[in-house]
Amino acid sequence: MTSQKSLRTQWNNLLVASLALGLASSTARAAEPTENVAPAVPARVEFNRDVRPILSDSCFLCHGPDKGRRKGDLRLDLRDEAIKAEALVPGKPDESALVERILSDDPGEIMPPPKSNKTLDARQKEILKRWVQQGAEYQKHWSYEKPVKAEVPAGRNAVDVLVRRRLAEVGLKASPEADRRTLIRRLSSDLTGLPPSPEEVKAFVEDTSPGAYERLVDRLMASPHYGERMAIGWLDVVRFADTIGYHSDNPRNVWPYRDWVIRSFNDNKPFDRFTIEQVAGDLLPDASTETRVGSAFNRLLLTTEEGGAQPKDYEARMLTDRVRAVGAAWLGQTTGCAQCHDHKFDPITMRDFYSLGAFFADIREPIIGHREDGMAVASAEDQKTLAKLDAAVAAAKERLEASAPQLDLAQAQWEADLSRYGVTLPELARDAKATPAEKAAARAVQAAIKKDAKARASKEREAVRSYFRSKATPLFAAEREAVAHAERERQAFVDGLPKCLVSVRSASPRTVRILPRGDWMNETGEVVKPALPGYLPQPRDAGRDLTRLDLARWLVSRENPLTARTVANRIWKQFFGEGLSRRLDDLGAQGEPPANPALLDWLACEFMDSGWDVKHIVRTIVTSETYRQTSVATPELLAADPLNRELARQGAFRVDAELVRDNALAISGLLAATIGGPSVKPYQPAGYWENLNFPPREYEADRGDAQHRRGLYTWWQRTFLHPSLLAFDAPSREECCAERNRSNIPQQALVLLNDPTYVEAARAFAARVLRECSGRPEDRLNRAWQLALQRVPESSEAEVARKLLETHLAEYRSNPAAARALISTGDAPVPGDLDAAELAAWTHVARVLLNLHETVTRS
Repeated sequence: MTSQKSLRTQWNNLLVASLALGLASSTARAAEPTENVAPAVPARVEFNRDVRPILSDSCFLCHGPDKGRRKGDLRLDLRDEAIKAEALVPGKPDESALVERILSDDPGEIMPPPKSNKTLDARQKEILKRWVQQGAEYQKHWSYEKPVKAEVPAGRNAVDVLVRRRLAEVGLKASPEADRRTLIRRLSSDLTGLPPSPEEVKAFVEDTSPGAYERLVDRLMASPHYGERMAIGWLDVVRFADTIGYHSDNPRNVWPYRDWVIRSFNDNKPFDRFTIEQVAGDLLPDASTETRVGSAFNRLLLTTEEGGAQPKDYEARMLTDRVRAVGAAWLGQTTGCAQCHDHKFDPITMRDFYSLGAFFADIREPIIGHREDGMAVASAEDQKTLAKLDAAVAAAKERLEASAPQLDLAQAQWEADLSRYGVTLPELARDAKATPAEKAAARAVQAAIKKDAKARASKEREAVRSYFRSKATPLFAAEREAVAHAERERQAFVDGLPKCLVSVRSASPRTVRILPRGDWMNETGEVVKPALPGYLPQPRDAGRDLTRLDLARWLVSRENPLTARTVANRIWKQFFGEGLSRRLDDLGAQGEPPANPALLDWLACEFMDSGWDVKHIVRTIVTSETYRQTSVATPELLAADPLNRELARQGAFRVDAELVRDNALAISGLLAATIGGPSVKPYQPAGYWENLNFPPREYEADRGDAQHRRGLYTWWQRTFLHPSLLAFDAPSREECCAERNRSNIPQQALVLLNDPTYVEAARAFAARVLRECSGRPEDRLNRAWQLALQRVPESSEAEVARKLLETHLAEYRSNPAAARALISTGDAPVPGDLDAAELAAWTHVARVLLNLHETVTRS
């Protein structure tokens, strides 16, 4: 065993080395801002851009849409009402109560009141005053207006035109293009979630021919790993998980849906079709296994198997869960706020909320207690196998049917004998052996035989025929057994196919009521039918009841102003670190208006005009000069635009939790590149599931390639999310998550240093370096840096790493047991041809490299 002193020494060395290398590495570090300067008040105040955010944050809670919370019978969200109450006197701020109250020093008069814990700064007060002076004009909320496509010169990338146009308005200039190494690292991370190899970087850096960058984009988007990368965000927003969430949090069969999402992105399924299959794939005229698997979206909500749960309670929970999911995934609206009362900031009413929920009342499902296997899902290969088994069954039946004339004659003779001699069927005589079902079937057959053959019903004729062939005659037994054997083989194969919960339409939809204050026990509320939110454009319904298919088609119709904006905004965030509107799940009054509304609207319109082509939008973004900018900012730029809302530079941010692990496995050479398949279980601390009861469960980590699958295939246990994913801000997916937090905490360094996955990856990384580069430590350090960071180390970095290597090599030479203990971490085979002490020492160097900020940062 390694001594405590030795362990402390290793820790100190690793942490010091990580810190030293982090300080030494300046390739992706932006300059620090010198100061933050509040932007000037615009000469012409615009309601949506400048005024609405102030009123929404500080005024609408008491003077907005929610009549139950409204104070003084004053509405500031409606211009006519505000003018009628003399809160606003357009053109006359000195006569407007709103201006008077915000400028007051009297605690009893000032607005917002002190007890609200809201205050307006000098700039906000001046904006409101100037707005009233300029006429107090209102605008319809920007996201409820149809997007308008700005005109862009032919042959120009619209992203660049609109970003540069906005930069000119605010007096900023775009940053220069990033170096080619950074560009390929950025593209590889954004489009596949994996680092490029040193060889790929070298080839791209040296390829100066026209179109080299565009060819790189096309190659990465054609990779099957593109679908995996794109799927992560969608799985968050639809709250995909392998378990049910409530109470026992037991497993359920849904992983084929995750593979359907990956396949949809790889195949570039149009987003409108992608939407329709998820919301109503079971209702389509051309419904298939593919579309029904897509409809598993409707089954991803939290459920329970607790026997004491109240069905009405969970029926209400399931309805509200689905409404929130539609709001998050497609509408960019906080619909859940209207579950108990009309929305306090947006025009979403309780009627809108429960009418949306009524679309899903037709889904046939157990409310509590019953576990379903789901629909069998056959892959293309499975379909071929199934076709062969079907052919075998058909051939066996054909051979048996060839004997039908002889069997019919024998059956007629058998029936005549039974009638003549009154023979009792065996099942009626073998009381001790026959099952109740066998006896009942035999009695039914005997009763049918007593009738004249022409007088029997078709069901009776078939029962007699089946009984005779299966139990009463030895004739053609081999042929009959061949049929039974073929059918058993087919059924065994079907039973072994993956299963997936899917949507199935019920013949009797559940009744949906508006629940007063969201109380599921109160059944006094009005019954509602499926209907679309009243504040948004309505479809032509021809006077009939609407279905989920109508909802699905409306979500991606040109009349709906929200979906294209919502999805384009989320796609943008993947490639810049922030959405054009920062609140990805709220394009309503409490969200943030986009700094560049023309750009968001152009993307939304282009998305629809292209036939909802996701790859087209992605390619448009990543081929722009805006995307290719450096993320290193000058102090002046940081001071003028600290949050990069104007896009005068690129963003640098830590990659998502799954990609942190994927990068380590890829760098080490351990990554299993298989696409799709059941969820897998990486290493996890013993006892982590000890409180997972009903029933108690033991976590068994997978072995072999399954242990080294990509992070998005990790078993997603909602109540006990895998700790490595949790450390890097992956959501539990108990709720829809449009945007993950991105923290930077010490526990992340501890995970990278100590999680068996990363220790094993570091050892495999070290072995790779030792094998691929024999000779001087300096050459091996260069190779290690190239594999991890696609560059050579700076002299200061190499010096820190060399000292770390020498220190640990000396220790492990004197303590072989400690070396063996370190390199034995994980299930991957330990190389028998490498010196244990040397491998252990290089493992520490590899651990430091995998822990670097630069390694886990996309810049």
